Amino acid sequence: MNPFRFHIALLFCVAGLTATAKIHVVSPAGTIKSIKQALERALAGDTILVKPGVYREGNILITKPVVLLGEGRPVVEGENKHEVFSVTAGQVTISGFRIINTGVSSIKDLAGIGAMDAHNLVIRDNELAETFFGIHISNSRNSIIENNRLSVNSRSEYETGNGIHLWQSTGATIRNNTVTGHRDGIYFEFVTASRIEDNTCARNQRYGLHFMFSHDDEYHRNVFRENGAGVAVMYTRNVTMTHNLFEKNWGNSVYGLLLKDISDSKVNNNRFIQNTIAIYMEGTSRTEFTGNTFQSNGWGVRLQASCDGNTFTGNNFKSNTFDFATNGTLVLNTINGNYWDKYQGYDLNKDGIGDVPYRPVNLYTMVVERIPTAVLLWRSFLVFLLDRAEKVFPAVTPENLKDDYPSLRPYDLHS
Repeated sequence: MNPFRFHIALLFCVAGLTATAKIHVVSPAGTIKSIKQALERALAGDTILVKPGVYREGNILITKPVVLLGEGRPVVEGENKHEVFSVTAGQVTISGFRIINTGVSSIKDLAGIGAMDAHNLVIRDNELAETFFGIHISNSRNSIIENNRLSVNSRSEYETGNGIHLWQSTGATIRNNTVTGHRDGIYFEFVTASRIEDNTCARNQRYGLHFMFSHDDEYHRNVFRENGAGVAVMYTRNVTMTHNLFEKNWGNSVYGLLLKDISDSKVNNNRFIQNTIAIYMEGTSRTEFTGNTFQSNGWGVRLQASCDGNTFTGNNFKSNTFDFATNGTLVLNTINGNYWDKYQGYDLNKDGIGDVPYRPVNLYTMVVERIPTAVLLWRSFLVFLLDRAEKVFPAVTPENLKDDYPSLRPYDLHS
């Protein structure tokens, strides 16, 4: 739908909620020339329609439930000093604005749109550029953040906050946003029962998505591309992660997905393409990995000895330098029924399952795990000899880290 028509339709829907709701028009050439002036006149449930122009009004405080609609993408300028919008009321909608140039502070989390105790907040179809934090929400329920574009150019990490930041909130929906150039694209801390879907987080300085102490959340169909690292999920339980793309997150010890001290979660039907480490797992328990594709990564999975009770089934491993690595000899996880392009076994009964187990961790992988600089020997004749020796006299690789039922054909995933 045309954005202007959408705004007008929303305006009439809101205006029709009560017989007394009013529409206050803000225009540089009109009777009401500033957003602050319109907010002073507005009552709960009113709509403020802002015409095209540039508005420099310092910090705009919203303390009552109103709808702010921008027509023709009016620019609201923070002049590199202020948080632009600060919301402290419930039932507020902000839609259709270009919000730029907030202040930068080491003490305050200044944002293009900041909110505290603002339940049922809707932030939709805005552009936020050169902000410290883009959208910062605290202690709020049922926020909807969708169809926004957030970008920062050429700032160091300490001069840049997170694109979309939620703290101590529940029931949020983060949908169809694009976030680039921030410290973290999307950040959750103490956020529960929320969904992150159809977003693109690219070229952010630290993480595309960062979870901390955030339980019972879901994220689906997102793209995490060329970030400092893809996604970090830490100190969390019951997270569902499906149909996401983790791509080209390259660098020293960079991963597509970091799982640290999480449990009872699902990582299904995702694609991990060209990452240094597709998945790095530490202290992860009872988590299911099914229907994922690991392709052209440095490491497919780095499974630390502190992980237990996890299952890997029905995944494709293709063209990775190392499919699996671990730092222990006792592996308390289940790895069965995956496709491995390096498998050289046979299938005498023609059932599509290899007749001999596949061991994804070879001797050279164990050497690199203990001596990282040994990766320089990759593709050397010495590595070839190590691999053949380990196949004849297995002694170092974990005995129970094996796939007893390797698939001879790749699974048709993500179609």
